[in-house]
Amino acid sequence: MNTSIKDKFPVLARSVRFTKYMMFIRLSDGREIGIPLEWFPALSSAKPEQLKKWKLIGNGIGIHWDELDEDILVEPLLKPHYYLVGSH
Repeated sequence: MNTSIKDKFPVLARSVRFTKYMMFIRLSDGREIGIPLEWFPALSSAKPEQLKKWKLIGNGIGIHWDELDEDILVEPLLKPHYYLVGSH
């Protein structure tokens, strides 16, 4: 049986934008989620030009920054308690 990325991960990232303290991810289902940059020390200490150098990984299951050596998966972001209780 062949399962696609879309079957395993029904919601994928499509684009990313930043404000001074937040990262906003546009999802494949049309939603946009906002995440505090302070959840990710590498991102919160990065320069704006470094933040702009993101790329989607796995067709949108995650986001990667080469220069910052940072990867973020989308699915855990849909469950904020994952970050708030320090389970990562």
